[in-house]
Amino acid sequence: MTKATVFFGNSEAMRSLQKLLATCAVSDASVLLTGETGSGKEVMSRALHDQSPRRTAPFVPINCAAIPAALLESELFGYTKGAFTGAMSDRSGRIEMANGGTLFLDEIGDMPLELQAKLLRVLEERVVEPLGSGMTREINVRVVAATHRDLNALVRDGAFREDLYFRLNVLPLRIPPVRERSGDILSLCQWFAVKHARAQSPIHFTRRSAQWLEAYSWPGNVREISNLMMRFSVIYAAQIIDLSRVPAELLPPGLWEVVQRDCPDGADKTEARDEAQGPWKEQPQEAGSLSLQGGAEALADPISPRSIEQILRLSHSVSSLPSEGVPARKLMADIEIQLIKAALTQAEGSVSKAAQLLHLQRTTLIQKISRYNLNTSSL
Repeated sequence: MTKATVFFGNSEAMRSLQKLLATCAVSDASVLLTGETGSGKEVMSRALHDQSPRRTAPFVPINCAAIPAALLESELFGYTKGAFTGAMSDRSGRIEMANGGTLFLDEIGDMPLELQAKLLRVLEERVVEPLGSGMTREINVRVVAATHRDLNALVRDGAFREDLYFRLNVLPLRIPPVRERSGDILSLCQWFAVKHARAQSPIHFTRRSAQWLEAYSWPGNVREISNLMMRFSVIYAAQIIDLSRVPAELLPPGLWEVVQRDCPDGADKTEARDEAQGPWKEQPQEAGSLSLQGGAEALADPISPRSIEQILRLSHSVSSLPSEGVPARKLMADIEIQLIKAALTQAEGSVSKAAQLLHLQRTTLIQKISRYNLNTSSL
């Protein structure tokens, strides 16, 4: 499977779009990419260029909404020395830089009307005139434009030239939002998890967390998925993530609501040890915390007198161990449970006060309570 296929996904909508993209790539006709913010329009435009006969020539992007109108003209068309105050030397514009290759005009719907007329001339006559030059230069550029706005509505309102719209909209390609291709969500998450992991192992998710990721509508589309996978890759590097244990401030509000609707009482306990496939794994272990093979159920009983005796004996000296060995992880986990119970009892059930008594962050204590399946209401 190619990198582009993994990135775009394998839903029916994206397979159809990729076929259409491959057909359009061999042409020199202008392409108009439409889609919501963050849906991957620039990536799609690069894919068009990379699959075209122009692939060895420059791909030059410019965001028409990110550059002030007063500067956009000089960025697009270039200028000669003395064309305006501060023009100390000749400079080629983006259109000329893309000669022989592809010019990507992102957010074309935000281009000022006066520049639209000049761009139309470039498309019709295949010449560019730098500011202050008075001379035209022939160019051979394929134009790919993109917008999240409704250009038809802008044309009706007089905010976008109809003739330019028809010039750009020769080959229209619509990129569907993520919510219309939910079958691609997990493959996109996996692709970005691997991308952002760099030299480390990528993050993974529990099976239930994968279901929550699929249930979320992702209003920020592919960009939002990328940003969240990068955030997790930094904070939970190489870990297996249970979204119900992630603090609310680290999740998009809509995703937090999805998790809370399905798991309102904290960390999910019903599927933590279900067999998982691909990137969706077993319940994560918190960095620096203790865990038992037997899971939370093995920790439900109070610490036994024999365990206390072993702990006290070992606390005096660790120069030797009994011949039968000691279950160190079990003993240390039992101690942690008893300390948490004691702190909660002393704090009269207040997690914040108990966290202070234990010198822990409140979120860390909440995660431990969930991990050990402690019923705080009975304390």
